[in-house]
Amino acid sequence: MQLHAQVITSPDKNLTLTFELAENGTPTYRLSYKKKPVIKPSRLGLETNDAGSFMEGFTVSNTEQATVNDTWQPVWGEQSTIRNNYNELLVTLTQKEQQDRSIRIRFRLFNDGLGFRYEFPEQEHLNYFIVKEENTEFNLTGDHKTFWIPGDYDTNEYAITTSKISEIPQLIEKATIDVHAQHPIDTLAVQTPLMMKSADGLYINIHEAALVNYSAMHLNVDPQTFRMSSHLTPDAVGNKAYMQTDTKTPWRTIVVSDKATDILASKLILNLNEPTAYEDVSWIKPVKYIGVWWEYFVAGKSTWAYGTETNVKLSDDFTKLTPSGRHGATNENVKKHIDFAAEHGFDAVLVEGWNVGWEDWFGNWKEDVFDFITPYPDFDVRELYKYALSKGVRIMMHHETSGAATNYERRLHQAFQFMKDYGYNSVKTGYVGKIIPRGEHHDGQWMVNHYIHVARTAADYKIMVNSHEAVRSTGLHRTYPNYLAQESARGTEFEAMGGLAPDHATILPFTRLMGGPMDYTPGIFQTDLSYYGTGNQRVNTTLVKQLAYYVTLYSPLQMAADLPENYTRFPDAFQFIKDVAIDWDDTYVQEAEPGDYVTIARKAKGKEEWYVGGITDENPRTAVIPFNYLPKGKNYVATIYADGKDASWNKNPQSYTVRKVLITPKSVLKQRLAAGGGIAISVKEATNEDRKNFKRL
Repeated sequence: MQLHAQVITSPDKNLTLTFELAENGTPTYRLSYKKKPVIKPSRLGLETNDAGSFMEGFTVSNTEQATVNDTWQPVWGEQSTIRNNYNELLVTLTQKEQQDRSIRIRFRLFNDGLGFRYEFPEQEHLNYFIVKEENTEFNLTGDHKTFWIPGDYDTNEYAITTSKISEIPQLIEKATIDVHAQHPIDTLAVQTPLMMKSADGLYINIHEAALVNYSAMHLNVDPQTFRMSSHLTPDAVGNKAYMQTDTKTPWRTIVVSDKATDILASKLILNLNEPTAYEDVSWIKPVKYIGVWWEYFVAGKSTWAYGTETNVKLSDDFTKLTPSGRHGATNENVKKHIDFAAEHGFDAVLVEGWNVGWEDWFGNWKEDVFDFITPYPDFDVRELYKYALSKGVRIMMHHETSGAATNYERRLHQAFQFMKDYGYNSVKTGYVGKIIPRGEHHDGQWMVNHYIHVARTAADYKIMVNSHEAVRSTGLHRTYPNYLAQESARGTEFEAMGGLAPDHATILPFTRLMGGPMDYTPGIFQTDLSYYGTGNQRVNTTLVKQLAYYVTLYSPLQMAADLPENYTRFPDAFQFIKDVAIDWDDTYVQEAEPGDYVTIARKAKGKEEWYVGGITDENPRTAVIPFNYLPKGKNYVATIYADGKDASWNKNPQSYTVRKVLITPKSVLKQRLAAGGGIAISVKEATNEDRKNFKRL
């Protein structure tokens, strides 16, 4: 018996959301797509430590419906204009036996999925409360194919496992590989964004949007019933969130379609975030950069630390340390990188290891590990600032915190003023290690607020932020557009630490990147790392797949991560990295299947230029690439960077070809991708000379 039901459909009528109160006054919802069930009846509600339960005993005191259909322009992104079209149901629920206190559940049903959240209005009998657990359920319809990483309060840097839901229990131990400062969840749980595919061909993605002043959500897994339920990250004393009315939770999101390409095209999570919090955004610009970085990972070429000592304090005189002779952030090395960036049109040079404290920064749960303003003796801040300025290049700041967020917050204004004084307008932050305040977690409410605090404070100094080891993205770059990108997943550095599976980057767009851009640091040309004289480690891609990443793994912050000398060895392939845009007018997801392949085309922002990237897993395949998005009535020249006939990720990764052909909007390219390979294409309007010199596709 149902006591109350409300139904809304998506604007295109494909999705149907039904809200119902069960007999005991428990809120429930269900979701269907083209009349196929996606989420079976599932409970909603929260439990608190001090204000009782928000799970049952409700009556519906009011419902409101609304329709929104408008557009907005992001500061940067995959599209210059985003459509925001949904039907909304707002249900006000009252608990008569709890002094008539009320909550609201707001549902927004888009053509690409559902978002819903809990809202707690200011009221006489509800002011402050502590969340014990949120009990949002996602009752799935079957034993879906699932792309998952283990639930963990402190790290997202696990390899992705592909299995059925029922197989997660037997695979979870193997999947929970050793990652520094990890804190795996005791119960069976996985992280969001969680990508699934049903046996009847539905693609389903569960995540959250607008994670503000709340703990990140993991998902408990019931492998018998296929029920997922929310599991919030606790703080040092076990509480999940501290709330004061008027307040709200983040949105819980379910993106669904019968086409994998629609999942990647979804802007639902962005649409559920608030508009930008800044009046002036003119200083926020996408960044293409190189860096003193990869050399720290390959063959022990250089180190972050200046001295050989292992027990240092910020009060020490670092000029008296014993130089290792392998310090990477030297004046000479940084100038070499600045010269390279200037010659090849890069915006910035990231320099890691420039500041004192790296001798014992790692693994000691140490608070005053860095001060963010004192350079090593061989790094002249003023001289390098002037040198970079003379070359038209910025130096990108690096603030590793070693997890000591308290130390960073105390020094934040001084650190950002230092950056402003020396011409730095972007910073890469890092949170390697266990968090201080001790007992807090990377994904807990305290740290969620910390990351936002850093981004907002940076905006006061007109500084852009790229955070590593932070909580996963939930679309907050709409609200705080200077928060350009995050890591929050297994990126290129892991290619030098055991390697990434060839299917890894075909899954990331469906998982980590659903919430926002990732600083993946692509562009490794020397993929066989035995080249440096040690071991048999390799980057598990072809060279061309590294090019394709600049299109398939979207970010407004893109690094050419390899050593500069490796780019000079392959100048024709390097040309694509130099040319490819990092801000876009439009995006066309052409073909995709999670774990198998992704092909995406994009139009450069404000230019008549288009770029295509296609990647595959360990299996070779033929990509089918149309150009029907090109304006009609013109001819174009396509520069095609393709895997060589004998190429593969593990046997001949540097085999590639570059050719130019004439195309029109009616052209269709069928191109073989090698095992672990890819394709990259740049498209520009053809000149008269091009029409003479190049054959038609």
